[in-house]
Amino acid sequence: MIRLEHVTKIFSGAPRPAVNQLDLDIEAGMSVAMIGPSGCGKTTTMRMVNCLETPTSGRVLVNGRNVAETDPRQLRRTIGYVIQQVGLFPHMTIARNIATVPRLLGWDKARIDRRIDELLELVSLDPAIMRDRLPHQLSGGQRQRVGFARALAADPDIMLMDEPFGAIDPITRIKLQDEFRQILKKVSKTVVIVTHDIDEAIKMGDRIAIMKDGELLRYDAPDAILADPGSDFVRDFLGPDRAIKRLSLINVARIMTPPRAMPHGASISSEANLHLALSSMIERNLTGLDVTAPDGAIIGHLHRDAILDCQTA
Repeated sequence: MIRLEHVTKIFSGAPRPAVNQLDLDIEAGMSVAMIGPSGCGKTTTMRMVNCLETPTSGRVLVNGRNVAETDPRQLRRTIGYVIQQVGLFPHMTIARNIATVPRLLGWDKARIDRRIDELLELVSLDPAIMRDRLPHQLSGGQRQRVGFARALAADPDIMLMDEPFGAIDPITRIKLQDEFRQILKKVSKTVVIVTHDIDEAIKMGDRIAIMKDGELLRYDAPDAILADPGSDFVRDFLGPDRAIKRLSLINVARIMTPPRAMPHGASISSEANLHLALSSMIERNLTGLDVTAPDGAIIGHLHRDAILDCQTA
């Protein structure tokens, strides 16, 4: 879906290339989190995908077509774009904000109205309440939801997300991350998300691209990178708790054993991850937890030693 071939970007007067000889393939339906220190080139790389920046050399292809040979305005109407400060038009209602690209594409009013309601419901906002409000009447989390809905309005194959949760408080950020992960599973988009937060990258990305000084150091699944950083820089960037971070990628149901004859009393959902399970055990000074299905039935048991074994696996 997205391919960068030997892409270099040099800004006038800069001491080094912002992006240097970058090769990157992103498959359709994949979510890729780009991360690295400030100035590493991740945002520049993403902005070259929708022609907000032009490569000095190399090629950027979207769905097999060189973006340099396309009309930038038409290209951007086929790519969803979500930014940190949302960028809603303050004088437009929420409905008109969401309708921006469909109106440019010439959709009829009935189709646009249906799409607005569908998207507001998708991002858990009530159309009857939200359609006619202005952006300043919404909370930060609500505005971010609207920004996401606007990016999805024309049903693009690609979503570019530049620090989409960076300006939101930690509690709302975690909730929105969880919600957007579920939404992206439903709508099946190719997603590139730029972030400074390694935990967010691990949580949101099927693949993580770690950059430094304009170059790509690692591009792999989160679990593979956490298990084998491959360099001292990546190891330091991941942090000393990378073994704990790996636990957030493993589902409780994956390592649970059959239920015990006598229930433990304390339980955790089979849909939870091992990081949450271990935290629960430590907080309550437990050696194990019963594992429950969504309907509350006990379907297994999780022992602390099994979690610790996963850290060394």
